[in-house]
Amino acid sequence: MGGAVSAGEDNDDLIDNLKEAYYIRSDLVERAFRAIDRADYYLDEYRDNAYKDLAWRHGNIHLSAPCIYSEVMEALDLHPGLSFLNLGSGTGYLSTMVGLILGPFGVNHGIELHADVIEYAYQKLDSFIKTSDSFDKFEFCEPSFVVGNCLEIPPESRQYDRVYCGAGVQKEHEDYMKNLLKVGGILVMPLEEKLTKITRTGPNSWETKKIISVSFAPLVLPKHSTNGKPKTVPLPKYEVRTLQELARICIRHTLRVTTDGGDNQSRGRGSSFSVGRGLAVAGLHKYGPRFKRRRVHRRHCNALVLATHQVVASSGIGAAPLDSNNNQGGRVIDEEEAGERETRRQMRGSRRAGRGAAGVVEEEETVEEEDEEEEQEEEEEKETGELLRPQPAVNILRERILGLPLPEPLKMYLLYYREK
Repeated sequence: MGGAVSAGEDNDDLIDNLKEAYYIRSDLVERAFRAIDRADYYLDEYRDNAYKDLAWRHGNIHLSAPCIYSEVMEALDLHPGLSFLNLGSGTGYLSTMVGLILGPFGVNHGIELHADVIEYAYQKLDSFIKTSDSFDKFEFCEPSFVVGNCLEIPPESRQYDRVYCGAGVQKEHEDYMKNLLKVGGILVMPLEEKLTKITRTGPNSWETKKIISVSFAPLVLPKHSTNGKPKTVPLPKYEVRTLQELARICIRHTLRVTTDGGDNQSRGRGSSFSVGRGLAVAGLHKYGPRFKRRRVHRRHCNALVLATHQVVASSGIGAAPLDSNNNQGGRVIDEEEAGERETRRQMRGSRRAGRGAAGVVEEEETVEEEDEEEEQEEEEEKETGELLRPQPAVNILRERILGLPLPEPLKMYLLYYREK
């Protein structure tokens, strides 16, 4: 399933294509997709295929096509503080994107049939938390996964605000899936070859909407136990956060808000603290402070100039060619500027010849003043050019935490022991 949009050069390019095709329609979903590089969830030898709109499978590891995940994320209508259950959580790619939206006080649970895939998902989750440039841009709801068959959840289990099933559901299991929802909750699942959104409007009332045609592998039916008793799969526990964890969340939130003016989510193609393409915090450009480049006004001369007793037409182009790649004062001199300088030299020589010795001293003073002005302009342009030159991205939140008057172990705890 997939192939609805063109392949991308990188993750951002893929997201642009999904937006253009109207699979991604909301800012929250777009930011989550941009924050998680799809290629990070592929095995290294298959990364070249990560930005194609195609599903990928290797053994038990599976990723749906980007267009499918886009429709799922939009249909779930996520916002902070919700509880989410992912049936067939796989690599954890979808659960991680959902966690960026749910925030620190949401619930993010997943059930996966294969233990080796759970291990793979936790490896990818740990890598995201420890190394991703996106982690510090969001207040994250870390997913928890358990091994088991999603059709063996006890009927008395808790219910969720949002549920997604990543395998084909047949009609006989529809009511089972609906019972996992709270009133007001949304269930998204492939039901009889259609990606379907079901909203629980009351204890016994539902609204159903067909989204797109899909092709999913069917749910794996549970195996009967040898003793005849039904096997059950306990869902992950609702864990109450410790005071220490709450303090970390509060401190990071406060630093983030005071740093970027309250917008703790990256917007569009970039982010407040990183990833290379967006606006930096506190109104700074991603390449450092933005300074208005001083516009240098140069005189263009179109005049008749006396040179060696002959009249020569000057149009601002010098007689002697200069290498346009010459570097003077840290900047490149273009042909137009070189021509202007040559013209001024010719004019000075002509004035000297016409005015005689009496005017030489005055002319030299004028030349010195002009040279000083040129040097000053060149120095200002050099400094401005250095300021506008791309600078390495700075994680402002990290810098602020490291600057706190706290013991190093506490700083590392606030940083989630991240490596960068």
